[in-house]
Amino acid sequence: MVKFFNLILKSARPVQWIKNLAIFTGLVFTGWFFIPEKFSRALSAFFVFSILTSSVYIFNDILDASSDRLHPLKKNRPIASGKLPLPIALFVAIVGFFTSLFLATNLSFFFFLICFVYLVLQLLYTLFFKKISIIDVLAIASGFILRVYAGAVVINTHINIWLLLCVVSFSLFLAVGKRRSELTLLEGQLAFKHRRALFSYPEKLLDLYISMFANTTWLTYALFAFLQPPIRTTERIVLFWADLPLAFRNQKWLMITIPVVIYGVMRYLQLIYEKNEGESPAKILVSDKPLLGAVVLWGLMVMVVIYVFG
Repeated sequence: MVKFFNLILKSARPVQWIKNLAIFTGLVFTGWFFIPEKFSRALSAFFVFSILTSSVYIFNDILDASSDRLHPLKKNRPIASGKLPLPIALFVAIVGFFTSLFLATNLSFFFFLICFVYLVLQLLYTLFFKKISIIDVLAIASGFILRVYAGAVVINTHINIWLLLCVVSFSLFLAVGKRRSELTLLEGQLAFKHRRALFSYPEKLLDLYISMFANTTWLTYALFAFLQPPIRTTERIVLFWADLPLAFRNQKWLMITIPVVIYGVMRYLQLIYEKNEGESPAKILVSDKPLLGAVVLWGLMVMVVIYVFG
C-alpha cells in the first residue's frame, strides 16, 4: 500500500505545484496578502488547483505511456515504466477530477468555471492540441493565464493589464523553451516519434520564438513596474513609510525589481542553451541555485516595496 501511495505521489508531481503559485499573483499585487480572509481563500484555491493539476498529470501519463517510453527521462515515470498499474492510476485521476471540481464550487462559481475550463483545455491538449504546432504552445501558456485568473476571481480582484501581458509573455517563453529543450534532448527521429509537433519546429524558428518572448517578458514587466498605480494596502508592516511623499512610494520603488527579472530571463536562457534544462521549468527552479535565488530575491523585493513602502 505504501509503495502504491509513493508511486501515485510521484505521478502527481508535487514539484509542479510551484506553477500554481501564480494563483497568488492577484493577492500580492492588490495589496491584500496580509488580510486573513483573502489569504485563506487564495491558499484554498492553491490546494484545489494542485489536486486538479496533479490529476491531469496522472491522466496525461496514462495516455502518453507509449511515447514516454521513448523519452530518456520520462520512461522512468511510474506509469510509463509499468510500476503503477493503469486501472489504479485512472481511478486516482478521475477521483481527483471530481474532488477538485467539487471543492472549487465551495469557493466560487467562477473559480469552478476556470477549473473546469482548465481541465477541458488540458484534456484537449493531451488528445489533440499537442500534435499541432503553435497551438500546442498556446495551450501550455493558457494554463498559466488561467492560474492567474483563478487566483483573481477567488478573491474578487482585478489584474493589471501590463501584468497580464507579462504573464502571457512569460508563459509563452517557458512553453517555447520547453519545446527547444525537447528538440535538443531527443535527437533525430526519436524527437518526432515522441512528439509529432516537433516536426514543425526547426531550431532557428524556436530560437526566434524564444528571443521574441524573452524580450516581451521583461519589457511588459518593466512597463507594469513603471505604470502600476499606487497599491493601497490595508495592513502595512512598517507604518513609518506612510508619511512619505507619493512620488517616492511603491509605484516608483517597484522599478528596482526590473534588473532581477532581466537576470532571471537571461539565466533561464543560459540553462536552455548551455545545459539544455528547459524541459521542466519547475525542476529548474528548485535545482538551479542562481535562478532560485533570483526568484526569491524578486519575491522579497516585491513584498517589501508593496507592504513596507506601500
